[in-house]
Amino acid sequence: MCKLLNPLLNLLTSIRGAKRRVTPKSGVLLLGSCVAAIAAVGSVFELSSGTPDLGNTVTGVILAASIPLTGLFFWAAVQDARANQK
Repeated sequence: MCKLLNPLLNLLTSIRGAKRRVTPKSGVLLLGSCVAAIAAVGSVFELSSGTPDLGNTVTGVILAASIPLTGLFFWAAVQDARANQK
């Protein structure tokens, strides 16, 4: 998959004139942040429907866990990118 994304990332960074600083680790952390954010949004929609498919308790736990995980994964990705910037 990285082989498919490398030309696109190189094109985007050459347009901006910046060096590419995304490592596989920070990419995976950003992916985790996106998945957790999608889970949070989905949980909100499920709970607002009145009858969640997984039940109120399980959906609430998913929502409660995914909100801090979104921030945590994003923060870790930014820290990793900053560490590789130097």
